[in-house]
Formats: sequence, structure tokens, C-alpha cells
Amino acid sequence: MYVNVLRRQGTDEQQEFFFGEVLRGKRFGNAQSEAGTRHVQDIRTRLARRPDGSYLLDGVKHYSTGALFAHWIPVLARTEDDNLHVAYVPRDAPGLTVVDDWDGMGQRTTASGTVRLESVPVPADRTVPHHLTFQGPQLHGALAQLLHAAIDSGIAFGALAEAVEFVRTKSRPWFESGFETAAEDPLLIQRFGELAIRVRAADALLAAAARSVDAARADLTDDSAAEASIAVAAAKVTAAEAAVEVGSALFEVAGTRSALDSLGLHRHWRDARTHTLHDPSRWKVQHIGRHILNGTRPPRHGLL
Repeated sequence: MYVNVLRRQGTDEQQEFFFGEVLRGKRFGNAQSEAGTRHVQDIRTRLARRPDGSYLLDGVKHYSTGALFAHWIPVLARTEDDNLHVAYVPRDAPGLTVVDDWDGMGQRTTASGTVRLESVPVPADRTVPHHLTFQGPQLHGALAQLLHAAIDSGIAFGALAEAVEFVRTKSRPWFESGFETAAEDPLLIQRFGELAIRVRAADALLAAAARSVDAARADLTDDSAAEASIAVAAAKVTAAEAAVEVGSALFEVAGTRSALDSLGLHRHWRDARTHTLHDPSRWKVQHIGRHILNGTRPPRHGLL
């Protein structure tokens, strides 16, 4: 998502340098969220301007997905005028410490731990004014949320595929069914049909949302941006529900042996349950309802 910030708000020189870094195989992490503040957008990390025009960066970030493995860490911070900027900081910058302390029950290999920033020097040409992103129609939030919807949809698809394989090859039929294999059980067939519909619906809405984002990018207006955000919100809600449901139903259809820790099938539900907490679906449903009933455009805050 911070590459998108560069595309919209970065100078030509910044784009040339950082896009070049991407093409050279450099990895970009994330240092956005903070813990213990009033809410998710109460950002307290600070960029303090120095006499020569450069900055010093101070703060503590949590849920810093990818920072441990990154060459560059984009850091969301406020300047003295309280506006949000993104500072692009090298992983080995003096004063920057990445702590491998992520202990979430799911998404374990994302290394979404802590980033500590203590008077980290940042050249002026390594900062981008993020607040300008939201002064007009934008797709910043829609693109980010589309990525999260795709992750949830992928989890649902993977969980269903593993459930199918397990029931076909390992599950025993329930003795009352009268069948030789679990895959012939009409009650299991019914449940798999329901789960397949869930996964197909999530996949279809994801594709529709992607097309809506592409259409808005080709002709970006307040209305096209709103339509894209609403389409992505619908996809995200549906994908999140599918991922959690299918990740749990895997055990329901596969049977007792599927719960063995050594099989690792619980990773689907753990990953889904953890990742779908990224931002609440209930507020996406609210914005969808306001848009369809009253024509209210969703707000510009980067989470839609």
C-alpha cells in the first residue's frame, strides 16, 4: 500500500528511486499501527524537522508485518503540524530496532512484531505527505482492502481443498449413513455444497471488486472511487466470513482425527481468525448500507 502512496504523492525522483528498489528485489515492510492509543488512527510517532531540513523519527510501532524481513520500512508518522507523512527508512538505520515478538495464534510467519524508533535520521527526500492522499477521490484504501480480501478468500479456498482431500482419503463414514465411504454420505455432500457456495461467492465478489477498482482507476471521480470502495467492502466482508466458516467447518466435516495437532489443519482457522481481525467487518456493512439506502459515499480514511 505504501508503494501506492509513492505513486500518488511521491516526486518523480522518489518514484524513480523506490520503484527501482522494488525492481532490484528489495523488500518493503510496514510500520503503521500503534498499540495503547485511543484508536487505530491515533498515530503518535513523530517526525521532528531539523535545521537542515531533514527529520528525526521517534515512536513505537506494533503489528509491523514484514518489517523483520524488509530492506525498507515505511513508517507512518505525524509532523509538527499534525499531518501524516510516510518516512521510508532503511532496515539498518541507526536508532531503528525491529523486535521479533509477534506471538499471534495465526499468521505466525508474518513476523508482525514491534518496531522501535529512537531519533532515527530521515532525509527530507525520504518522506512523502500521506495526508494529501485523502484530499480528493482515491483508491488507497480500496487497493489495500482488496489485498486483505484476497488473503481471506485464499484461506477459505485452501481450507476447503484440504477438507475435500481429507474426507476423500482419511475420514470414515458415520455408521448410520449406510455407505462405504465418507464421501458418499449425503449429509456431508450437503455441507460441502454449502461451503463451496461460500467460497465461490467470495471469489466472485473479489473478482468484481477488482474490476471496479480498475474501472475507477481509469476514470477516477468521487462516485467511481465510492463504487470501488463499496465493492471491495462487500468482497472483504464475504471473504472474511467464508474464511472463518470454512476454516472451522473443516473439522466438522473431516471428523475427530482432523483435530490432531500434528496435522496442522488448524492453521487455516487460526490464520483466518487472526487476519479477519485486521479491521471490523461490521463497519464495512454500515457503509454499504448507508451507500445503498441513502447514497452516502464512504469516508476517505484508507480502510475502505
